[in-house]
Amino acid sequence: QVQLVESGGGLVQPGGSLRLSCAASGFTLDSYSIGWFRQAPGKEYEGVSCIGLSDDDTHYLDSVKGRFTISRDNKRMYLQMNSLKPEDTAVYVCAALSIASGCRFRDLLVWGQGTLVTVSS
Repeated sequence: QVQLVESGGGLVQPGGSLRLSCAASGFTLDSYSIGWFRQAPGKEYEGVSCIGLSDDDTHYLDSVKGRFTISRDNKRMYLQMNSLKPEDTAVYVCAALSIASGCRFRDLLVWGQGTLVTVSS
């Protein structure tokens, strides 16, 4: 069964850090472009960070550059989030994409259920 399952979300104070993890089953992550997307309350999904078929091909939302780092191995992908801000509060979803490169929500092929990240004092 092809599946992605996220973990690592939670409540963190502004300036804090969280590491999201996403476990894949039924396929290997190095065969796809993969990424993290988020949906803040009342907003549409946006691409936070993605890796293309080549690990050198990374994409970051402008607002998270320098704070978030994406990585992967065959069966897991990660999103290290540092210096978190209240505006990072959202449901974060990991996904495998149908394209070789890019970070567009419309290109999701397989996705998880999401994990909630709340940044608040």
